[in-house]
Amino acid sequence: MFGFGIPELLVIGAILMLVFGVGKLPELGNSFGKAISNFRRAADGKDQVEINPKAES
Repeated sequence: MFGFGIPELLVIGAILMLVFGVGKLPELGNSFGKAISNFRRAADGKDQVEINPKAES
């Protein structure tokens, strides 16, 4: 996986926790997953791309 081992992934994870905080990580992961999913759909040539704007409070 891109030449990253467990120690490198742990360091990257620790840096992400410091930058974004523990509370934002699930939201960040969810957004990243949706972005990858939409990219794959677009790459496959499907016309519909799921875009759901977040409701503001």
